[in-house]
Amino acid sequence: MAYTALQQMKNRNEKAVGKGVGPIQPERHYDSVDHGLKAMALRFLHARCEELGFGADEKDCAFHGTSLLPGQIPYNMQMDINRLCLERELEKFIDSGAAEDAYTVYYCYLEMFFGHYGKSKKMVELLSEFESNGSSLLMKHRDHYSHSVYVFALGLAIYESNDAFRAGFKRFYGFDTDGAKTDVDHAAACCFLEYWGLTSLFHDIGYPFELPFEQVLSYYEVAGRKRGEGSLFLTYRDVDAITKLGEQAKEQFIKIYGRPFETTEELFAFGVTEKLGAAYDFTEEYMLCKIHDKPIAPDTFNYFMDHAYFSATRLYREIENSIGIEKINEKHVDALTAILLHNSFFKFAVSFFNGKNYKRPLRMDEHPLAFLLILCDELQCWDRTAYGRNSRTELHPMAADFDFKNNAIHAIYYFDKDEQEKIDTFKVRYRKWEDDGEVGKVPRLKAYSDMAEKEQRFASDIEKIVDLADIPLTVVPGTRAVDRKSKHTYLSTSNFLHLYDFAVALNARYSHQGEEKDIETEALEKEFEALSLEYQLSNINQAKSFARYLDALGCFYTDRPVDYEMVAAFTKNQMEVFAPMEHERWIREHIAMGWISGDLYETAPISDEMLRRYGDEKTARNALREQFRMHKLAMDGAPKQAEIFAHYAALPLEEREKDYEPFNSMLKLIKEFDGLRIYKLD
Repeated sequence: MAYTALQQMKNRNEKAVGKGVGPIQPERHYDSVDHGLKAMALRFLHARCEELGFGADEKDCAFHGTSLLPGQIPYNMQMDINRLCLERELEKFIDSGAAEDAYTVYYCYLEMFFGHYGKSKKMVELLSEFESNGSSLLMKHRDHYSHSVYVFALGLAIYESNDAFRAGFKRFYGFDTDGAKTDVDHAAACCFLEYWGLTSLFHDIGYPFELPFEQVLSYYEVAGRKRGEGSLFLTYRDVDAITKLGEQAKEQFIKIYGRPFETTEELFAFGVTEKLGAAYDFTEEYMLCKIHDKPIAPDTFNYFMDHAYFSATRLYREIENSIGIEKINEKHVDALTAILLHNSFFKFAVSFFNGKNYKRPLRMDEHPLAFLLILCDELQCWDRTAYGRNSRTELHPMAADFDFKNNAIHAIYYFDKDEQEKIDTFKVRYRKWEDDGEVGKVPRLKAYSDMAEKEQRFASDIEKIVDLADIPLTVVPGTRAVDRKSKHTYLSTSNFLHLYDFAVALNARYSHQGEEKDIETEALEKEFEALSLEYQLSNINQAKSFARYLDALGCFYTDRPVDYEMVAAFTKNQMEVFAPMEHERWIREHIAMGWISGDLYETAPISDEMLRRYGDEKTARNALREQFRMHKLAMDGAPKQAEIFAHYAALPLEEREKDYEPFNSMLKLIKEFDGLRIYKLD
């Protein structure tokens, strides 16, 4: 039983009205014998994270949880549904790799662990905005938005599959390592999910600080000059503006560590030294000096600005503002120092991995979160959009298959089959270099050569950074035809800055029945935030589908003025195209989330207790629908598209209107949010 609160609600419902009601146990979307990335990551969420976020006072099934409205379901049932939301959204992302699907993984995490997405939306969306608009000016740069969600998934898969890492994490954070104690195992997994999610999903949010630095240097590199002495470069001043700790924070860290810190730099220096200082023979003063110089003296770091410094510093502020200073603990600081170390800090300021003073790789028991982040960050090199001038022409893996069985990692990285000529040319040059006695510069074809040559540079470099004695790694290159359909790429582009606004607008249409244009935006957002995560995601996924529907109509949206006919309203013929598509999305969403078909909530007896709780019969029956997880318009099983379209055609007109009317309202509302317009291609 993976979702215990759902099962408890089902037992309660069956006792009240008999068989044939829900909630049902969510279907497992992975093969139990599969050891791939998707199967392992989903298995972790589905089976190992039982009772995630549960409240102790909910054992009596008190109705403190939110579904469509507050108080409709038990709180623990809401927590189970939230976990199911994350499981389903991560599944979508692993299947597609699309940035829009990465967005909803971020959304789930922030809603579940930070309180709500709205507080942190700028942090999440800024990285995407900077990369898509500013990175083309760089010489080398690849996506870090979807990359971070892949890193997140890799970490879940490693925790699920590797006995040594799982036991090491438990020991490090004080959990009993006896695998027979399932309640302890679940608690440790839930702890890992929270702090690994914090570490992995936000480890690159500091790139907006690094990109301007790289843009200036790229201006000179275009002319063939190497960065170094004589280069013009940027540095940051008044760094205290983002590093200085307030009095409340100082008091909190005295409670935790027994000593005060004036800045996040001092906090990070202490955190890193506490774990690694003795093993790598450095002092807290040395570490503080290195950290302090990162933003103000990049020339001392070979003229590189470290985004990891800014990621950790920026994330600290987000944690402080979102969850509150009083809730910050040692694990939050561990996540922050893991981020600080992941890019270059550990390699060049701690272990000196490519120099004469090289010490040794990082062991998992010294800093589990840093160990895992460095490992997964290195492994995740596939399916990353290339933005930089040189990056767009280099050969990078576009897909990967992982096998995590036997506590090992076997990775096959696939390169574009259409680039076979480049690969064959490299192989000829490499064999000639070998036949000539390996004299001179070794031929390279990044990143294929790092995996294909006998030196196995890709795997060996990872082994120099992190100790893989308990996680043996093998890497094999291969070729495969590119699958571009999974990305769901359309002419309409949002960069995720509009998805949240779209979702708010869609929800407003249901709430205000055409009068939403007269309601303040702030009020609409508050109404949206009051929904459960499941209903918020339903609106967001409806908004995500808008580009697909417009594509089917030969239309697109953009915030740029273009010379095409603007669409002011959808015609009846256009509605007949996309309305069944929206109904299909709704049906499949409900099946994936464990809803069943039926109308028993409209006819079942309503107890006096329910009438007292909800005030009237209509409100009580709406709550019963959420408790049964039953809907009269839903479908069971795995219906084909034609069956869903026929189901839509048989609906009463008022129900069919629900699938197209919201989009007519959106045509008006999106102008107010971000100046978007919809155009016809012909």
